[in-house]
Amino acid sequence: MGNGFFFTGFPGFICNQLIREVIKNNQLIGSVFVLVLPNMVKRAKKESEAIIAEYGLDESTFHIIVGDITKPCLAITDEEQEILQQRVTHVFHLAAIYDLAVPREIAQIVNVNGTENVNEWVRRLPNLNRYIYFSTAYVVGNSEGTLYETELITPPGFKNHYEQTKYEAEVLVETLKKEIPVTIIRPGIVKGHSDTGETIKFDGPYFIMNFLDRLKFLPLIPRLGKGEAYVNLVPIDYIIQATAYLSQLDNAAGKTYHLTDPHPYRASEIYEIMMKEMLNKQPKGMIPLTVGKWFLSIKPLRKFLGVEKEELDYFTWRGQFDCTQAVTDLRESGIACPDFKDGIKPMTEFYLQQKDNPTFHIKII
Repeated sequence: MGNGFFFTGFPGFICNQLIREVIKNNQLIGSVFVLVLPNMVKRAKKESEAIIAEYGLDESTFHIIVGDITKPCLAITDEEQEILQQRVTHVFHLAAIYDLAVPREIAQIVNVNGTENVNEWVRRLPNLNRYIYFSTAYVVGNSEGTLYETELITPPGFKNHYEQTKYEAEVLVETLKKEIPVTIIRPGIVKGHSDTGETIKFDGPYFIMNFLDRLKFLPLIPRLGKGEAYVNLVPIDYIIQATAYLSQLDNAAGKTYHLTDPHPYRASEIYEIMMKEMLNKQPKGMIPLTVGKWFLSIKPLRKFLGVEKEELDYFTWRGQFDCTQAVTDLRESGIACPDFKDGIKPMTEFYLQQKDNPTFHIKII
């Protein structure tokens, strides 16, 4: 019958790319099950049809399960629950609110309560081989210095509700390691594909490109703060390749992995690299981050610049991620994080092609 792979977070970009990678890597794939919110079914059907056509799958291989992680038993029907109980061997939990400006209540319901519901559901699967949970490297909150995969320490505080609720959710998943085979994935800040630049939204590192694009008319463009902090950017292709591989690696059960860049660049370096590629200019002068945050407290200015004020916190945060465990366990696969500089050209080209497309606008509140 083969393995049965269950995913939350479909048809989101990371999830649909991960499904493609899992299909490529598994000759004995039996079924793919995706949990989809009722209002996302139409989009999910379109994406599933694309995957079926792309890999020549039998239509009976791919199953859309209507449900909701914020509901008990994931709001899955009894009939479908029975099928899933028999056939699911691998669970990938990606569904979450990833917005840095998310209100606490919404983040709590989806990121924490939702993960608790998924945990309870997973515990009852009799044929489970692996539970792969998508966390974030930034569960470390305001902790600084060298931060390790083998640690999950309560930080002194958090920069936003996203970080805090993802930390609380990971604490819940961590407790399951005593009962079932769990692998926790902690990605850095996700950017587009290293070869094509493809992404579906311009958030995260793209706020710098938004900023530069809006201010390109100026004769001189300043840098934002001193930019001495390291910013850990990782392309989506590295994350999905590494996750798909680790989900099948026996040695990965019970471990947590930083899927981060072992050699990240400072914020000032990233800013200069982007400005050079986009505008063929160098930054002149500096706007202190305190002034930048004050300007971004004005909603019309945030919308014009395409920048969330929460993004600036990562320009001053002094933490670095140790990813020795990930690098070691991925070595035999040949999977490694590409250098940020090597992907800047396709990243910029894709941004310039799509920046005026309304579907790529980030929500600025």
